[in-house]
Parts: sequence; structure tokens; C-alpha cells
Amino acid sequence: MWSRLTLFAGNSNPLNEKVCSQLGITPGKVLVGRFSDGEIRVEIGENVRGKDTYVLQSTCPPVNENIMELLVMIDALKRASARRVNAVIPYYGYGRQDQKEKPRVAITAKMMADLITAAGAHRVITIDLHADQIQGFFNIPVDHLFGTTVFINELKPEIKGDEIVVAPDAGGVERTRLFASRLKLDLALMDYREENGTHPHIVGNVKGRRVIILDDMVDTGTKVVRTAMAAQAAGAGVVDACCVHPVLSGSAVEKIVSSPIRTLMVTDTIPLSRQAADCGRIRHVSIAPMLAEAIKRVHFEEHVSSMFAEI
Repeated sequence: MWSRLTLFAGNSNPLNEKVCSQLGITPGKVLVGRFSDGEIRVEIGENVRGKDTYVLQSTCPPVNENIMELLVMIDALKRASARRVNAVIPYYGYGRQDQKEKPRVAITAKMMADLITAAGAHRVITIDLHADQIQGFFNIPVDHLFGTTVFINELKPEIKGDEIVVAPDAGGVERTRLFASRLKLDLALMDYREENGTHPHIVGNVKGRRVIILDDMVDTGTKVVRTAMAAQAAGAGVVDACCVHPVLSGSAVEKIVSSPIRTLMVTDTIPLSRQAADCGRIRHVSIAPMLAEAIKRVHFEEHVSSMFAEI
């Protein structure tokens, strides 16, 4: 039944092998290499004429290299007469610059959308965009998947009911509210105002409770660690964190290890560094089954949103 579907991947993420295994298909044959001067070379190794093709590529570090690989693969498939070229982008790089918050700055999330569309993509499948409005930057369909779903499935068996979910900033309140609602837990919020000598604190009762911090990504680790320290200062019993995209740049892993965070749960939208993979506090869960289900539904033109109707 998959004769008209092929999944290709660049060098950013080995996730494609897991997704293909879930779908019961063989990964598409593609050469993604470099010319001697560093230019990206892509050669599709099989016939894709009239096929529904998918390009899986996270635009994670090295960000610019992975973006160019994605664009060149899309172009190669378009020129090979693929019926549809679907860009599967587990982590959407440059997504944090999604608005013009001050003069003379770029809106790179929109620029990325323009590049992907111009390269020839017919559809984008992505996970936990930094802001929902990024979907509107595209003139092609976007299937926005919720990576927090895998956290809900992992956490449900261990939830007792007295836990509390904390949003580390105002921008993540809606995401955290939905997450807490699905787990039937209370919601709290970090307040960063420093007035009259007071320090940032958590608005909500966390004393003696298990705190679960939720965010779309962990980059330098500063925000999630500061939230964990505020929770500890407010008397939290245990502090755990769930972050979909493990960017973990710089000294992020060291910050996590020296923080009150007991466990940091992340997905494989971005491959972990050796240091992060060896860190006992980082708990790794896969979004491959969810991605495979989304691809299957797109291929057969079925509802994708219904995947998240009930968890």
C-alpha cells in the first residue's frame, strides 16, 4: 500500500530510520554530500516520478547547513517529477524570530517559510513551533503536531493528581494550560517582575508538590533552570521538566546537572550530543510513532488533527 510513498532524509537526524520502521517501508535512496568547496550535492537514487515524497530534516545545529540540505533535496525531488514534496521538519530553526518586536530586525521565521515554499515544497509537517502564528507565514498547508503528546502518554501512568504544571514564561501559558488540562492538573506561572527588591517567583501553590515545567525547547538551559530554582525556593517537593526540542547548546547540560531538576524529558526532534545522551538526568522519548502516523494520514488524505482530539 506504500508503493506511491517514499521518505528521504538529510544528515541532520537519524529519526527517519525509526519513522520508516513504524511505516514498514525502506528509507529512500539519496546521496547528500559535499563538493570539494563545501557546496551541498544531492542526488536522488531512485525513481520518484508521480510519487508522494517526504523529506525529513531537522533544521538544528549546524543550522545553516541543514537548512540548505533541506532546500536542495526539495528542489531535487521537484525536478525529478515527484507528485508531491512534503517537508517534514521536526525542529523548525529560526522560529524564535517570529515578530518584529523592535525596529530594523528580521522576521526569520517568515523568511524560512518563503525559502521552503520557493524550493518547491507542497506541504510542511512540523512539531511544536515556537509560535502558532508561524503557520500563517506559509502559503502551503502546514500540519502542526504537538510533541507534548508523547510527554502526556509517558507521564499519565505516574500521575497521582497532586502535581502542578508550570509555564516558564507568559508565551508558553496556552501550551502549558492545554498540557495541564489533559493531565487534569493545576497550572502555575513564572513571574519575572523584579519590584521592590523581590526576585522572580512562581504564581501558584507548589509547596510540597511535584512540579512539572513545560516548554517547547531547552537551549542554553537558563530559563528552565531559573524556573526550577524558583520552584525549589517556593517549597516544591520534586522538580521535573519536559521540553520538546533538546537544543542544549553551550553549557546547558552542566546547568541541568547542577540544578534542582530531577529529570528533563526531551524528544528526538534533535539528536542528543554524547554528553547529553550520557547524562542520567535526561530522559529521552521518541516522536517517531507520532510522525509516522501523521505521514500515513497525510498520504491517505485523512484527518491529522484528530490524532490530538483525545489523549
